[in-house]
Amino acid sequence: MVAHALVHTYELAVPIFLPIWLAEFSVIDLGVTQIAVTTATLGAAVTVGYGLFGVGALPAGVLVDRYGSRRLIAGCLLGMAGSFVALGLAPGVPTIALALAVWGVAASVYHPAGLALVSKGVRERGTGFAYHGVAGNLGIGLGPLAATVLLLVLEWRTVALLLAAPALLGAVYAVRARFDETAAVDSGAAADGGSREDAAESTDDAGGPGAGGVDSLAEFLGESRRLFASAFALVFVLVMCSGLYYRGFLTFLPELLDDLPGFGPVRVAAVLPGPLLDALGVAAGDGRTLAPSRYFYSALLLVGVIGQYAGGKLTDRVPVEYGIVGGFGALAVLVLLFLPAAELGVWPLLVLGAALGVVMFGVQPINQATIAEYSPADARGLSYGFSYLGIFGVGALGATVAGTVLTVASPPALFAVLAVLAAAAGIVGVILLRG
Repeated sequence: MVAHALVHTYELAVPIFLPIWLAEFSVIDLGVTQIAVTTATLGAAVTVGYGLFGVGALPAGVLVDRYGSRRLIAGCLLGMAGSFVALGLAPGVPTIALALAVWGVAASVYHPAGLALVSKGVRERGTGFAYHGVAGNLGIGLGPLAATVLLLVLEWRTVALLLAAPALLGAVYAVRARFDETAAVDSGAAADGGSREDAAESTDDAGGPGAGGVDSLAEFLGESRRLFASAFALVFVLVMCSGLYYRGFLTFLPELLDDLPGFGPVRVAAVLPGPLLDALGVAAGDGRTLAPSRYFYSALLLVGVIGQYAGGKLTDRVPVEYGIVGGFGALAVLVLLFLPAAELGVWPLLVLGAALGVVMFGVQPINQATIAEYSPADARGLSYGFSYLGIFGVGALGATVAGTVLTVASPPALFAVLAVLAAAAGIVGVILLRG
């Protein structure tokens, strides 16, 4: 839970910095040529880090099956701390992209390690995913909020350096923690919420975190073929659509909100009481402003806590396929209503945004339980590795797609593309349900 919260703290703090980078940097100097800084070029730069966040999940999944979760999670936290130190020292967009790439490599370890740990170490799997998801959403919501508040009084590079500290503390805790990583893998696994193959393979996993896994390229290819020859191939399509939707919607959301009615800049001195202004060192005539869009963005992410908990508990009570169909069907409708709600005013948009946040994050524990349901226990790390390659690797292209659509077309076109992705995921749920 600690590591999950911190991974998403950093992931979703990056879009808070994007409007600042757009204002601060005008060109990317590559020596032989210069490239203008636009939403498209920054989207491509962010895609580097977000892409590695997903691509690295596959080798991380192999390592999890071989070496267990705890050591890998500790390394993940140390790497993320170092990347945000590098981000705080970055002088331009190329070095920002490099720092985000380091973050992506380090963060890619987490989901295969953490989710394999929950799926094999917690008997009440749905409840475990629920609490795990709640922690992630606390990071998702509070991370951008912390960055937003700190940016009121500090320069963005200083904020990035300060954000590195929690990961260092988390790494210390991860190194000291002790637990049984395979407590839920036994003869009762299938009856206790395990996947269809867990019970049959429990003896192979009983030897500890390093008892499974692959030792050669041939074994890796064989295990991969075994996964994709099953319904897991459909699950992979599902998580790719989910990842593209997630990244495409969230990456430029603060920038989109800035252009909507009611989200214009507000002077800090006009809204904060005098004593607080004095404490912050802000004079009455200070021209610094608040960006309401960032607070809306943080609130939308934070309300996802409700969705994570509800979605996780739901997987203990109904088949995951029903959750997929209902959840992604709702996401397709809600994203198409986003701009019409904005035209009605701030309050209708707040209601619509809250519903979207709950559903968007509510489908995540359902996705995670679906992966466990359609994968064998002895290849659980590999299955989550492939899945997060789809969610965050392929899904990272959502940032490039969103930036490009916003550059060459319009926000309504972007929301239409997102609705198609959600509908495709819902169709996969229907196929799984019928099959």
